[in-house]
Amino acid sequence: MKTKEFNFDLPEYLVAQYPSKQRGQSRLMTLDRATGLRTHKTISDLPEILNSEKPLLVFNDSKVRKARLIGKIPDTGAETDFLLIGKKEEGKENTAKSKVWKALAKRAKRRKPGSRYVFTNNDNNVIANAEIIGFDGDYLLLEFDNFIDDEWLDKYGHVPLPPYVKRKDETIDSERYQTIYAKDTGSIAAPTAGLHFTKGLLEKLADCGIEFAYITLHVGLGTFLPVYSENIKDHVMHEEQFIITEDNAQKIEKAKNEGRKIIPVGTTSLRTLESAFNGTLLKRGLQNTSLFIYPGYKFKIADSLFTNFHTPESSLLMLVSAFAGKELIMDSYAEAVREKYRFFSYGDAMLIL
Repeated sequence: MKTKEFNFDLPEYLVAQYPSKQRGQSRLMTLDRATGLRTHKTISDLPEILNSEKPLLVFNDSKVRKARLIGKIPDTGAETDFLLIGKKEEGKENTAKSKVWKALAKRAKRRKPGSRYVFTNNDNNVIANAEIIGFDGDYLLLEFDNFIDDEWLDKYGHVPLPPYVKRKDETIDSERYQTIYAKDTGSIAAPTAGLHFTKGLLEKLADCGIEFAYITLHVGLGTFLPVYSENIKDHVMHEEQFIITEDNAQKIEKAKNEGRKIIPVGTTSLRTLESAFNGTLLKRGLQNTSLFIYPGYKFKIADSLFTNFHTPESSLLMLVSAFAGKELIMDSYAEAVREKYRFFSYGDAMLIL
């Protein structure tokens, strides 16, 4: 199957540049896989839609790190954007703070070890210096002159908005590019399907008898890196780290055994569940996944999927095509364009039943 088969025409004005005026006010397309029927609702209709089946919703509670830093070359003042992917020793003990971070930057391979950068705050005061000390696969190794942790990044870093948001991050993004239930910091992009949920919506869902479980997958390159290969089977996913706790695993297994629908909120939640489920039980604890889901994949645990509208030729579009059928998804996306749905991270949502 060719990557180009997952392309579609999308007017630029439908790519959401800002979130909806209020969280939870976006539109919602429902898609019935069995009948092909589509309806046009709003997020606030979700309790009514799900009320009869009392499913279990599974959320990704990873928190987005303010991982974007703007460095300047001291001699010229030329700016370079760095995306901090993670600490060099992420996952090991005593790494809450680190001087060495793995990073991405444009034209990274042209940047030589020994290159130095200075970082300043809004008042143009120097807050850190850093030097490229080498490479780790696709990543630069950026060594700072002081310890960098999430508290420091919250103060000085920028929200890592995706490249199709054609603006600099603003104050609103610190709140809206984060789910309300975000807990464990580690993602370099938001699990965006969860951005639609408000405290009030969660309360209404709970009042209907709908239960929730939480997993944590730290969104990395595996989720949002484009598919560059001509044939989709040649695409290799980057590994991402996730964790499933005992309590949440028991909730999910109980719902499965009782025959209740399990609905991942977002593709990251779905990939986590599919990676950890062996047909009977979920593996607990800290794990890694590079699972690439594309048409032909046989789903083991997910019954429905709540998700956003995804970019052309992306692994995420291939995933939803595997879940609902490629032709049905492409027809649904064409209808979303005709109906002027808002696309991508800050856009509208789809519920695949």
